[in-house]
Amino acid sequence: MRRREFITLLGGAAATWPLPLSAQQAERVRRISALMNVAADDPEGQARSTAFAQELQQLGWTVGGNLRIDYRWGAGNIDEIRKYATEFVALAPDVILATGSMTLGPLLEATRAVPIVFTLVPDPVGAGYIDSLARPGGNATGFLLFEYSISGKWVELLKQIAPGVTRAAVVRDPAISSGTGQFGAIQAVAPSFGIAELRPIDVRDPGEIERAVTAFARSANGGLIVTGSLGAIIHRHLIIKLAAQHRLPAVYPERFFVKDGGLISYGPDVLEQYRHAAGYVDRILKGEKPADLPVQAPTKYELVLNLKTAQALGLTVPLIIQMTANEVIE
Repeated sequence: MRRREFITLLGGAAATWPLPLSAQQAERVRRISALMNVAADDPEGQARSTAFAQELQQLGWTVGGNLRIDYRWGAGNIDEIRKYATEFVALAPDVILATGSMTLGPLLEATRAVPIVFTLVPDPVGAGYIDSLARPGGNATGFLLFEYSISGKWVELLKQIAPGVTRAAVVRDPAISSGTGQFGAIQAVAPSFGIAELRPIDVRDPGEIERAVTAFARSANGGLIVTGSLGAIIHRHLIIKLAAQHRLPAVYPERFFVKDGGLISYGPDVLEQYRHAAGYVDRILKGEKPADLPVQAPTKYELVLNLKTAQALGLTVPLIIQMTANEVIE
């Protein structure tokens, strides 16, 4: 047999030989779509996505290896979020991660088949997203932002850190059920803490926020309570600046407001929610159904104080707050 014919024959035979076992059992790459409600350059959004990916890695998943995550950043734009929701369904992911009610609603409109794990949703039962906390039903489960009763704690903190406050402006989003729910909870307890006047301030537009806070600050003994909403997150630097400019003691719902210069916050550990969400995603990828995974409320809350901001406002922080704070920024 001539040499060229022998090599050709050998090559053809090799093509029919069995592949190594490792090649036959190449691991399937699973796909997650993550719809975030903030902008891509928001440091808080980056911290959340990092916590999510790191926890998945701890659970044995490797981004770029056996796992792919496609992120989209809604930046509070409902039209963009609806577009991304439709786009995600076309990508046919194994699981979708949804941040907040603004993303969860459009995603459920787009699909009732793809599993969804949500974070930071205040009232999923009231909004009709799930059947119950214990048995969600359908294709979505996840983690509550907090219960409305936490709003009473914000009133208490405001009075503890600034006892002279008798008026409070409540920064809220009236377009979402949690905005009215949190405001209602504050109304229920405010008189018992000596708050005689409550004034809602909507977070729809920066100009509206600035005008409303400026008008409120013209009278004495005022303070701010910033409730949990996407609008407050997006406009947080403006709200923090106005509180400092008008010397208004302010209580915020999450730690990163205080890291950015706010006075004090009390709320759930948000990054912990993304780590827990990774655990639910892992369980779904391994065969469990969202309908069978209970929606969980936060178990870890943080009290964070910015001592530098307190000093700038001329406030003497009670020892009890300094002792119980999870973090004091100086």
